[in-house]
Amino acid sequence: MSFYDFSFNDDNIGPNGFHIEEEINACRNLIDSNMIYESIDRIEDVILLCVDNNYLNDGLFFVNHLLGISAYNSELWSKKGLLLNLSDDYEEAIECFDKALSLNPGDSEILIDRSTVEENLGYYLKAEETLKSVLNIDPNNEEALYNLGILNQRKEDFRIAKHYFIKVLKIDPNFAEAYYELGYCDENLNMYEQALNMYDKFLELDPYNANGWYNRGIVLSKQNKFEQSLNSYDLAVSLKDNFSSAWFNKGNVLSELGRSTEAMESFKKAYQIDKFDESICFNIANLYEEKGDMINAIKYFTQAIKINDQFYEAFLARGYCFDSTCKYHLALKDFNRAISLSSDKEEAWYAKADLEYSLGKLQESVNSYLAALKITPDNHQFWFSLAETYFELGNWLDAINAYDKCININPQDAGSFYGKAKVSFLLRQTQEAIGCLKKAFAIDPEIKQKFTKDYPEIKTSKLFKKLLDEN
Repeated sequence: MSFYDFSFNDDNIGPNGFHIEEEINACRNLIDSNMIYESIDRIEDVILLCVDNNYLNDGLFFVNHLLGISAYNSELWSKKGLLLNLSDDYEEAIECFDKALSLNPGDSEILIDRSTVEENLGYYLKAEETLKSVLNIDPNNEEALYNLGILNQRKEDFRIAKHYFIKVLKIDPNFAEAYYELGYCDENLNMYEQALNMYDKFLELDPYNANGWYNRGIVLSKQNKFEQSLNSYDLAVSLKDNFSSAWFNKGNVLSELGRSTEAMESFKKAYQIDKFDESICFNIANLYEEKGDMINAIKYFTQAIKINDQFYEAFLARGYCFDSTCKYHLALKDFNRAISLSSDKEEAWYAKADLEYSLGKLQESVNSYLAALKITPDNHQFWFSLAETYFELGNWLDAINAYDKCININPQDAGSFYGKAKVSFLLRQTQEAIGCLKKAFAIDPEIKQKFTKDYPEIKTSKLFKKLLDEN
């Protein structure tokens, strides 16, 4: 807790009604007037204000002047370390904390602050050692235990993190943040009921915390309790109207509930707050696509791509929209771009193959279907589409092989038996054709009508009547 236990409003008003910047300027004038010795307490107070409110350059200005007259003050070196850490100058911050510790060895607060910088530098083992050295001095130091929990949580060692948060709560059952972090750990361990219980305990202690309601909404959504999840998101945004992620998640839940108009309103609200989140644009575009409004769908998919030009899903989705609006050249361009971003995604290859087939680019279509099948070799739909394309190309043997693959995957596939029968007739393999037709008719009697429509001249043949009689 800082020296001043209060919150500032948007006008930067201090606890006694003064403006922070006015106080900073007043202290600068005291230093310029050589009144630093008479004003040490006041300047120390303004340093804390600078730490708490991110006036980092001003804070460093004041702390350096005080160190100029009191170079062996460990608290000043510690404050300088805090300011440098907030300025992302981690290496120099470590030097300041080490200087403070050389003047005041074993100070738990300085050790904890130094561990934060070590963590920022990615020195996780060193940070853990520093925090454990605090526990050697003070085994019940709540802040050290809590920070060890946070450290392990960031390493995704959620079970170890839980161990430390539980220790914190044994010492202080009203340590609200520990319940919150336990909820987060349980959520990541897929222990949703326990996570919900922890968030509920956190909210009992801090009922006006928007993040708590937001995380509670996430857990309920994962449990498919969408109405309850929606209530939590409603509370989150009522407490924090500019909570973009809560509006976004609320939109997702409304979509799950089939309330697309309200979902659109939530996504649009999120977009008003954060115009640089490609996921928001993508979801708005999806809703427009579902409504059949391809113009707006393309507009928002395009916006998502402007924000993130590596957004594979947006290129693929926009390609489908272009395809459905007969803008085939643009669709093909998007499918190719999607493939260039993620060539191991079969749906992009399949979309490209289907479009190439529609454009009459049959050999290119074959190549794309084969690329898709390298990724998912047992996909029935891909093999069937490939077989039909081979049929159009007149590659009869390849077509038969592809139909056989379909039949191996699904022995009750009447369409592939029928397709194989057509190819067999063309190859004058009459007995094979008859056998395939029999199987097709047995699986799906309606194929008889398709056969007579496709081959009207055979309808009156003795062979066909014989097939009808046998089935």
